[in-house]
Amino acid sequence: MPQQSRAFCGEWITLPLAAELRPVEVFHRQLSPMPIDRRLPENLHILFRKSFSLQNTAEKIHIHITADDYYKLYINGRFVSQGPAPGFPFHYYYNTLDITDFVHAGENTLAIHTYYQGLINRVWVSGDDRHGLLFDLVQGERVLACSDQSVKCRLHDGFMQIAPCGYDTQFLERYDSRADCVGFERVGFDDSGWEAAALRRYADYRFFPQPTAQLTSEQLRPVRLIRGEKSSFADFGSIYVGYLTLTAQGYPGQKVNIYCGQELTEDGRVRYEMRASTRYAEEWILSGGQDSLDWFDYKSFRYVQIESDAPLEIDGIGLTARHYPFTNTRTCKYSEPALRQVWDLCVRSLHYGVQEVIQDCMEREKGQYLGDGALTSAALTVLTGDASIMEKLIDEALRTSFIDEGLMICSPCSFMQEIAEYPLMLPHLLAAHRRLTGDTAFLRERYHALTQMLDSYAGRYAAENGLIGNLDKWCVVDWPAEARDDYDFDLVTDGVAPGVHNVINAYYIGAIKMMNKLADILQLPPYRETASLERAFCEAFYDPARHLFRDTPESSHISLPGNAFALLFGLYPTDEAAACIVDLIARTKPDRVAFFTTFACLAGLTRLGQEEACKALLSDEGRWLRMIREGATVTFEAWGKDAKWNTSLFHLCYSYAVLFLTDWGMEDCFV
Repeated sequence: MPQQSRAFCGEWITLPLAAELRPVEVFHRQLSPMPIDRRLPENLHILFRKSFSLQNTAEKIHIHITADDYYKLYINGRFVSQGPAPGFPFHYYYNTLDITDFVHAGENTLAIHTYYQGLINRVWVSGDDRHGLLFDLVQGERVLACSDQSVKCRLHDGFMQIAPCGYDTQFLERYDSRADCVGFERVGFDDSGWEAAALRRYADYRFFPQPTAQLTSEQLRPVRLIRGEKSSFADFGSIYVGYLTLTAQGYPGQKVNIYCGQELTEDGRVRYEMRASTRYAEEWILSGGQDSLDWFDYKSFRYVQIESDAPLEIDGIGLTARHYPFTNTRTCKYSEPALRQVWDLCVRSLHYGVQEVIQDCMEREKGQYLGDGALTSAALTVLTGDASIMEKLIDEALRTSFIDEGLMICSPCSFMQEIAEYPLMLPHLLAAHRRLTGDTAFLRERYHALTQMLDSYAGRYAAENGLIGNLDKWCVVDWPAEARDDYDFDLVTDGVAPGVHNVINAYYIGAIKMMNKLADILQLPPYRETASLERAFCEAFYDPARHLFRDTPESSHISLPGNAFALLFGLYPTDEAAACIVDLIARTKPDRVAFFTTFACLAGLTRLGQEEACKALLSDEGRWLRMIREGATVTFEAWGKDAKWNTSLFHLCYSYAVLFLTDWGMEDCFV
């Protein structure tokens, strides 16, 4: 993969308390946990300010900037942008921003709010004692200012944590508008008491330009607003990802409780104890003047309840929705109203859901899963023609080979998880990438890494007949567990699962078959012969009397997952077997399986040219239309609000329906 490292004039700066800390190792295989001895406190909001002079603006001015974990940049009191997209320290991203319109001749003020979360989760590579800021501000070839010890810094005293929420995903905050640092971004702010930034001694980064675009934002007003003296309510009409914007006035020290949620309770109040194991209840302390709420981390919400024990004068309320730039270039190929409803739901979800990475859900994990992301990034690329998010997902997954050749499935982050099927989706995703972009060079540069991943599966898990088993990686099959159609194998999540089962071998053989197709595209020898593997698969799992596949060699149980993936990857031995699988798909109720199996059904039916059967699945009242019937404005996790114990009501993976609702070459990629 090409490397484009940048040499900065600036140096990595941080607070003095973090300057001498060595990075902490957080990477390991899931079943080989290790102690993580962290010294840097969690939830640090660290501010930086720097003045710089500008003679003229005839030539454009840019800033190259990055921070760990994250930054928000202000120039002359105006918000500019935020980032970077998460990355591993050895391949860390910086942003290049045109700031010409934000500066003027004379003295200018640069203000940067950085954040070190410090939690081990799926959001960032954090909890590793790495924090800091790096920037070069340039005009042409001339550096006007850079990160060095002339920059002033201090901890923001307005943010106090209440508790972490989600899966240790973010901190609930108590924001105090009386704090000294409020307004730090403004020109003329008094920073005379701030300390000089310190140089980070053990900075082990390599920097690369971020390959994806900066986030964009939209300012939204409530579609319904109810104002009261002590309590107000706002409905923004749909679930978004972003920040509440609020200006209000009350007495000094007045506490305002803010509750956000994705739905309402039966009595019409905001359900802030959300289904997705996330609690959105925060506090705001007023100064006595006109105050503005300053949230740093985003939330996924539609409704807001604002309450105080004293009269509160609200001057303005809105929502800043953040998302990846999105322009839809495709149309739904069907005219049926039900299918167009599904199309619109999925398109809207991709429009407002994608952030710096493809996330599975916006509230609970807030991270990028390879399996979910493979389907979602393909859908995004089909709609927009922009493959950069897909390319980043592929490359971040392949970079995890430094942890294990079999790859991790959450990346880039400090949470270590392995799911056996997810890396096996990569050959199909590379095929989709080439089909959509025509870029054979991208495939060629990554082909060897795919062979290494598959070689590791064969070396560790393959029996004499070539089938794999006794995996020390969890096999998800489908999720939640109740949606596996009673799949008859003990899918161990935290140890070795003894035995051989159907679905993982279907994925494994399907990946090898696709690798052979990719090798042919690259004019290389086939990766591996598959006829013997396909015979072994049928010998182990095929029931010739029923013309269907069993879940394991020992079991007589027939499940839809055990047959849908065989259909998807062309592993059925006869046309009669294919017909029986198609019949099984039609007979199985929607709630018996979830998104992976449904995808396999749709793609397998596409393989056979069964368009009407595909349409029947897509327009089934128990799937996407059930979400819409239950009030969805974006795709849920699972088919309904009560389909699992911790349902996310903004889950991007289910937007993959668009792959089957427009023509783009599906037949070459996943089938």
